[in-house]
Amino acid sequence: MTMANSIAFVRNYTSVIDEVYQRAAVSGCLNSPRRMARAGRNAREIMIPKIEVTGLGDYTRNVGYKTGSITYEFETKTFNYDRGIRLLADVMDVEEAGVLDCFVEAGSELQRVQVAPEADAFTFAEIAGHEGVESSEMDYSDAEAEDILADLRGVTSEMDELQVSTGSRILFITPTLKGVLDDFSQANPARSNRVLTRFSRIVEVPQVRFYTAIDLLSGEEDRFGYRRAVGEYVLTEDDAVASGKTYYTKSGETYTPASSPASGSLSTYYELVGAGAPINYMVVERSAVIKFDKHVASRVFSPDELEALDSYMMKYRKYGIVELLDNKLDGVRVSRAPLTA
Repeated sequence: MTMANSIAFVRNYTSVIDEVYQRAAVSGCLNSPRRMARAGRNAREIMIPKIEVTGLGDYTRNVGYKTGSITYEFETKTFNYDRGIRLLADVMDVEEAGVLDCFVEAGSELQRVQVAPEADAFTFAEIAGHEGVESSEMDYSDAEAEDILADLRGVTSEMDELQVSTGSRILFITPTLKGVLDDFSQANPARSNRVLTRFSRIVEVPQVRFYTAIDLLSGEEDRFGYRRAVGEYVLTEDDAVASGKTYYTKSGETYTPASSPASGSLSTYYELVGAGAPINYMVVERSAVIKFDKHVASRVFSPDELEALDSYMMKYRKYGIVELLDNKLDGVRVSRAPLTA
C-alpha cells in the first residue's frame, strides 16, 4: 500500500468518525461557540467575560440622567477533560479485512461505544456535581406520570420566576421516564401535559450515561473508559439527624442503610460520599454551559511509519472543557434517584 493511499484514507477516516460521534452523542446540543472565550494565563485556562450593569434611575429635567456603572470582569475556567487511546491492527489483519473497512469500522465503534457515551457521562456528571447547582432527590421507581409532570411544572415555574430563558431550555430525561410520559399522553389525550412545551428540546439519555458523578478510568491494569462513581463510606460529622439523608451502619466490611436513624447513634453512622446517583432528569438552559473541545487529534499511521511493528496504528485524543457560568446557575436543575448501597 502506498503512502498516498494512506493519506487519502486518513482524511476519509477522520470525516467518518466525526460524523459517527455527532450521531452517537446526546449532549452535543450543549456545545458552546469558542468565540465566547479568550486565552487565560496559561494553556490550560480560558477566560469568560462576565458583565453586570446597574438598573435605571429617575431622569430629572434639571440634572438629567443618573450615573450608573458597568462591571466587566473575566471568569477563569480550567480545561478538565483530557483523554485518548492508541489502537493497533496487524498489517495482515488489515489486508484481509480491507484497510478502509477495518479502520472505519474500528473508528466508528470507538466513537459509538466509547467516546460518545463517555463524553455524555462526563458532561452530565460535571453539570450535576457543580457547586451551587440545585439538586433534589426523588424516587420515581413506582411514580405515575402525573407525579413527574407535577415536578417538572414546579421546576419550570421556579425557572420562569427567575427569568431563565425558555428559548434554549432543554430537558434531558431517561428513556424510562420519557416512556411513562409518552404512555400517559397516548392513554389520556384530554389530560394536560403542556408543561413539556416549556422546553425547547427534550433529549433522552440512557441511564448508563446519566449519573451525578463518574470515575474516568486511567487505562492502567486494562481498565478503560468510565464507570459510575463508587464513592466511599466515611463517618458522618453531623450533630443532628438530617431529614431525608441516608445513614449507614457498619458490620465488618458491610454497610447497611439505617432504617430509623437516631441522634444518639450518630457517632457510629457512616455516609456514602462521592458516589454517583442515577439522574432522573436534568433541565439546562443552554447558555449556562461552557462546553467545547480545544483539541481533537485523530490519525492513522501506516506500517512504514512504525519501526518496531508491522502494524497500522490509530490514535485518538480529545481535550476540552465542560463547565458552568457562575452567574447562570439558576439555569440548571437536577432530579436524582436515591443512592443504593
